[in-house]
Amino acid sequence: MHLTDSHCHFDFAAFDDNRPAHWRRAQAVGVRRLVIPGVEEARWPVLPRLCASLPGVYYALGLHPWWLADASADWHKKLAQALDRADERCVALGEMGLDAHLDLAPGEQEDALNAQLRLARDRSLPVILHSHKTHDQLLKWLRRTPPVGGVLHGFSGSLQQAEAFWKLGIHLGVGGTITYPRAHKTRQAIAAMPVEALVLETDAPDMPLCGFQGQPNHPAQLPRVLSALAELRRQEETTLAAQLEHNVSRLYGWV
Repeated sequence: MHLTDSHCHFDFAAFDDNRPAHWRRAQAVGVRRLVIPGVEEARWPVLPRLCASLPGVYYALGLHPWWLADASADWHKKLAQALDRADERCVALGEMGLDAHLDLAPGEQEDALNAQLRLARDRSLPVILHSHKTHDQLLKWLRRTPPVGGVLHGFSGSLQQAEAFWKLGIHLGVGGTITYPRAHKTRQAIAAMPVEALVLETDAPDMPLCGFQGQPNHPAQLPRVLSALAELRRQEETTLAAQLEHNVSRLYGWV
């Protein structure tokens, strides 16, 4: 089986000790591709160089709401310029989105999200979305500026919300959340959704799987996410993996 980690912060410090070795560890268990979302302005020049040294590793460029307060006044212009310089390994715009726990001025997150949605549409790029307790609010913005496609990473929500995102062409990133038996609502939603709507992710080094709490997550954990998903949906792993690879290949323009 070949698997793609559709969302992994492989540029974070947790992998700085020996990033090539970490990538070989993931490849050894069948992870053949990985996408690093861009989260802050300072990383935009770094990601192309990092990915150029690691075959099978791709990136996106964007501004995560957690880093919005640190961005320069003209970050939108600089993001557009970074996209102009990007190579073929840049497959999306993001990570962008909304987060209910952030203490920012009213409208600041929404303005940043809207600017990136418009930029993604202008560049015909799919979007990588972050949403923490803001699903319904995020859906309103997506309906106003429909993207050409995308993924809501680390989906945790109801079946109704999952269906609403998929209706807009937004895939659901399936990660460690489904390995927790207490996540009833999310597990039920993922089990009920069309398989075409799903892609795998780890969000490493964040979002550890059940049984690995307190440990840094790793892209080598992706087969465990697949196994949990196959059990949840009562599907055979090999067949499920093939469909998920087709999904992510269409999402990121590899087919």
